[in-house]
Amino acid sequence: MKKRLLALFMGTSLALAACGGGEDTAKEPAENDAAPAGETSDGGEGEQLFQQSCASCHGNNLEGGVGPNLTKVGNKYSEDEIENIILNGQGSMPKGLLKGEDATKVAEWLATQK
Repeated sequence: MKKRLLALFMGTSLALAACGGGEDTAKEPAENDAAPAGETSDGGEGEQLFQQSCASCHGNNLEGGVGPNLTKVGNKYSEDEIENIILNGQGSMPKGLLKGEDATKVAEWLATQK
């Protein structure tokens, strides 16, 4: 029963994350705005991919939630190890949420989070 509930929760989370939120109300950061903890202002495509595919479980600021906290993941794992986890899954994280170059870009960005 717990596995079914977890599967339902994960499926719902992924579906909601993929659907987006409608209007884009994000403001452009001001020159003096500091990036939240765990984020860089020049995160680029890796950070954007993370926000689209990973933040629903790991949090917008890498603080964790359903998935573990990733604020200092670069201290624990190398870029190659992070990419391997993204591609093959680990623990309750399913494999294949990102593939190919997208997985590489997210792993590269996450490896800088120290």
